[in-house]
Amino acid sequence: MEEQEKNRRVRKVTQITRNRYLNFYNMDVVDTKGNPCVYNIASRSRDVESLKLSTRENPADGVVIYALYGEDMDRVVLIRQYRYSIGDYIYEFPAGLVDEGEDFQAAGIRELKEETGLDFHPFTVDPMYSRPYFTTIGMTDEACAAVYGTATGEISREGLEDTEEIEVVLADREEVRRILKEEHVALMCAYRMMHFLHSEPGKAFDFLNR
Repeated sequence: MEEQEKNRRVRKVTQITRNRYLNFYNMDVVDTKGNPCVYNIASRSRDVESLKLSTRENPADGVVIYALYGEDMDRVVLIRQYRYSIGDYIYEFPAGLVDEGEDFQAAGIRELKEETGLDFHPFTVDPMYSRPYFTTIGMTDEACAAVYGTATGEISREGLEDTEEIEVVLADREEVRRILKEEHVALMCAYRMMHFLHSEPGKAFDFLNR
């Protein structure tokens, strides 16, 4: 195993695109048997120097918001959003990118307001539940943090951008069950929806205290 690790190398990284939110990189690498090959990744980083393989740091690129709504916390805040990548609608948690220098908890408050019009009241939780984790490591070095809390207020579309086609859904357990059976659902969202579905009423966040 140690010998394999010695042979596995990233020799050179070449930036292919220069976009604001997402870029494509080619990596000249050496595999476990010493053979040269090319590996491709997408990244939120704007240049090679900012890639996580360069910095060896893992700040949150984005934030995912797990918010419950209602006095009894009996509905989960979802968005049904059109995504060009599949040419269809998909259910997700509200989410978004963390601005440079912005705390991801603050980003969660901002993003929920922009996407839904609702006010987010985040919990303070053990960092192991909220620190940045990688999303799709086979394709990207993107990592997202999670924030948990309650949402209040009225749904509004005023904060949406022209490129965002979003419907806000306050789903009770019956609707969550239907969505999981019948609709496109983002993976991170689906796992939490399953947890919500099988938790006792009013206790969906009890796992944060264990």
